[in-house]
Amino acid sequence: MTKYVFVTGGVVSSVGKGILAASLGRLLESRGIRIAMMKLDPYINVDPGTMNPFEHGEVFVTDDGAETDLDLGHYERFTNTNLSQKSNVTTGGIYNAVIQKERRGEYLGKTVQVIPHITDEIKSRIRMLTAEDEDIQVAIIEIGGTVGDIESLPFLEALRQFRLDVGPPQCCFVHVTLVPYIEAAGELKTKPTQHSVRALRDIGIQPNVIVCRTGPHRLAPEQRRKIALFCDVMDEAIISAEDISPIYAIPLNMKRQGLDDIVLRLLNLEAPEGDLSEWESMVQRMGALEKRVKIAAVGKYVEHDDAYKSINEAFTHAGVANGCKVDLTWVDSEQFENGAEPAEVLREYAGILVGPGFGTRGVEGKIRAVRYAREAGVPFLGICLGMQVACIELARNRAALANANSTEFDPECADPIISLLSEQRGIKDMGGTMRLGAYRCELKEGTKAGTAYGKTVIHERHRHRYEFNNRYLEQMVNAGLVVSGTHPKGDHELVEIMEVKDHPWFCASQFHPEFKSTPLKPQPLFRDFVKAALAQG
Repeated sequence: MTKYVFVTGGVVSSVGKGILAASLGRLLESRGIRIAMMKLDPYINVDPGTMNPFEHGEVFVTDDGAETDLDLGHYERFTNTNLSQKSNVTTGGIYNAVIQKERRGEYLGKTVQVIPHITDEIKSRIRMLTAEDEDIQVAIIEIGGTVGDIESLPFLEALRQFRLDVGPPQCCFVHVTLVPYIEAAGELKTKPTQHSVRALRDIGIQPNVIVCRTGPHRLAPEQRRKIALFCDVMDEAIISAEDISPIYAIPLNMKRQGLDDIVLRLLNLEAPEGDLSEWESMVQRMGALEKRVKIAAVGKYVEHDDAYKSINEAFTHAGVANGCKVDLTWVDSEQFENGAEPAEVLREYAGILVGPGFGTRGVEGKIRAVRYAREAGVPFLGICLGMQVACIELARNRAALANANSTEFDPECADPIISLLSEQRGIKDMGGTMRLGAYRCELKEGTKAGTAYGKTVIHERHRHRYEFNNRYLEQMVNAGLVVSGTHPKGDHELVEIMEVKDHPWFCASQFHPEFKSTPLKPQPLFRDFVKAALAQG
């Protein structure tokens, strides 16, 4: 029978539950434990696909096309678990399912209520996570939000019931809290953690492990004992989680304090000691990088670091693969529409990335940045919208199509180099209706992409509604376009990767390569882009 670890958070949001869950997953996998992972999110959106990146951060996409919370990206980067649509559940998704059942008469006329109908639906989703794989030994389930939030109450009540359903030995509760340092007093204060645990106990859940975020400080033995005493938790189950850089060193800190041993003991599981040597070596290399390379990432959500979380991490992985630290600077594309010259802003960088996005804001600025990279011979990587604006730029300035554009930005443009995917026509709903998930891409030998991957067929993840318009293919090829990756689609091939002739390294993909990058397996396009930038700089 599958065992369950539930990760809750207290005191403040963004306390690090996702990284903690991912770190525990890494430790258990290193000991031969088969795991599954899930995020329960308390917001009413059915999924984060329609949410503004400024508000929620990036939308992470799984192989099977789920638009999910960015914490799932941490799960995949830290572990070997391939996540799916079952791995992210929201309040909106739960209520939507319950309402649909009520409309179909499945509740036989009963009054539909939070208890038992909403909580039963939550519990069923937890069971579904491992229903098709009997070999899963431990499911790690993170609950979004903070204990005390109204939104998270149905999830916590469902977990209380779930523990009774499967029996206490099958469950373990890990509570992540903030222990703030008060400068005037010169000490860490445990009272917020005590109140947070009391709020959790009022709901009927007693945590078994408390992970204390302490900033740059570390819990002293007396503070550890105080928290254990007031919260009714074993001393050794009070874990100090001070700020550590890089984040990939966090599993090693958890290992030193025996987090995996404690959890396995609580779940009555036995496992051999794990081998973290490869992970330790990677962390050591990451901390000993001497070479540096400066890369500019041109985007429009630059004020919010989480908006491009996977891209940031992919550059970290690519830097380690090349033995260098990537100094990544996010550059607002709108400034290039308001008088700033790309040559002046970008000339200090050895590589330029133009990232994904939606809507017209900042697009012309991105096009100007692409032109600078192409004409100046600066290594360039485009992602999703980045590929589309690269095609528009080439069409306008090399193919004599001065009015080239995307129908996303100008539905009546004279030369729609980028147009709506045929299957998107007539779609009204915005959520979950894009071309999503992993698709086959066939690579051409001798191209930058073919060299990077070292294979002829790959599968990468997508999130888009628009595609390159093949009506212009011949004209664009004559202007210097190289199609290095395609997806067979009915009577034509969808352009997946484009390059530019006679350029040191210019490559752009319709898919999102950043979603499959991990510190132990850096993404090939990012790796070779950083390599080209190093050679340039």
